[in-house]
Amino acid sequence: MKYTEEHEWLREEDGVYVVGITAHAAEQLGDVVFVELPEVGTTVSKDDEIVVIESVKAASDILSPLDGEVVEVNEAIVDEPTKVNEDAEGEAWFFKIKASDTSPLADYMDEAGYKKFIG
Repeated sequence: MKYTEEHEWLREEDGVYVVGITAHAAEQLGDVVFVELPEVGTTVSKDDEIVVIESVKAASDILSPLDGEVVEVNEAIVDEPTKVNEDAEGEAWFFKIKASDTSPLADYMDEAGYKKFIG
């Protein structure tokens, strides 16, 4: 698993990257009340705003960590946004992306690096 400084995680599954936000980010947001996901088939570039997430504290945009095509989204968190707070790094993934460029992965942190990053 890799982590970005924007508190996203990425996990590779059969050549596709599953993306979500970290438990730390979910905790910082507070109770998530709304999630808007991209359309399947959307082509994105790294750092494109791809997901809108709203909590009782704030609204945030989630950026695409890679260039590629969105191949699946997690509709379950649209229906139940609280899943993001309950299992941010498990069942509450946001989207899956088929990357056209994986070079940014070299800059992302491993778990130990992320834990150090958040202190």
